[in-house]
Amino acid sequence: LLRLNISRRPIANKYSDGKMQRTLKRGLKVPETGLKLQFLYFIGTRENKKKEEEKKMFSRNMMKVLAGAAVGTAATSTWVHAQVKKDSVSDVLKEIPSIHVMPMTQQMKAMQTIMRDQNTTRQDFVFFSDRLMRLLIEEALSFTPFKRTEVTTPTGDKYDGLSFCAKICGVSIMRAGESMENSLRATCRDVRIGKVLIQRDEKTGKPDPRYSYVKLPQDIKDRYVFLLDPMLATGGSAIRAVQILLDHGVKEERIVFVNVVCCPEGIRAFHKQFPRIQVVTSAVDAELNSKKYILPGLGDFGDRYFGTEGW
Repeated sequence: LLRLNISRRPIANKYSDGKMQRTLKRGLKVPETGLKLQFLYFIGTRENKKKEEEKKMFSRNMMKVLAGAAVGTAATSTWVHAQVKKDSVSDVLKEIPSIHVMPMTQQMKAMQTIMRDQNTTRQDFVFFSDRLMRLLIEEALSFTPFKRTEVTTPTGDKYDGLSFCAKICGVSIMRAGESMENSLRATCRDVRIGKVLIQRDEKTGKPDPRYSYVKLPQDIKDRYVFLLDPMLATGGSAIRAVQILLDHGVKEERIVFVNVVCCPEGIRAFHKQFPRIQVVTSAVDAELNSKKYILPGLGDFGDRYFGTEGW
């Protein structure tokens, strides 16, 4: 049950024609969410009294609608919930500077729409996932070192540029993370790729403290590591995978976590453990459901990519 506080405050304003009016400001506040709903209406001296009364009536009706909604009607309950979720995503982006979300261009929005649609064929899902993941890999490369280089252009002039100098390898969290390997190979030729398999308890969403399988390049401690996993839900698997990398000598600041979709719960849990790791993602969704699936999400990424739904 939500408590409702209604405040009324008159404010003097001035018409553009010089006439004075009073603005009555009413606010609805839901303390449990910190959400304020405000509505303004105007009381003034107008020549047409009928129009003024109609506006007053409209204002009163609107306040009744908002007040009724704030105490539990389905429509506004959904609206309030959506606002809280939106605020939660906005808050996590402000408080965690190591999360980098790709700009939501029209192209990015269109690709995500296709990937999230439950009616999308596997062929289209794989095609557009590969396109989007390659953009993520390109963005992740921005967090590796470069060195200044001068070259001569075909016109004979000099150009001050940059050249790649980082030794990179990828580590995919099996099985869904393997879907990102092709995009990494397409961007970084001859890149080395390690694998980690982490068993997760589907009931709790937490990983088994033991990992089932790990195979990493021998010189991984000297490389910048792209940790690949398309979904960051609870953060348990990613946290365990990073701990394995640290145990093998990889420096925390040399890890970039590349991710397709994440949520505030997972981001906060991951950042709490490893604040120096940069996270590159294409979307931060609202929340987790009771089954630890991201909402609105896109379903089980691995099943949709590899065609194993229902098994």
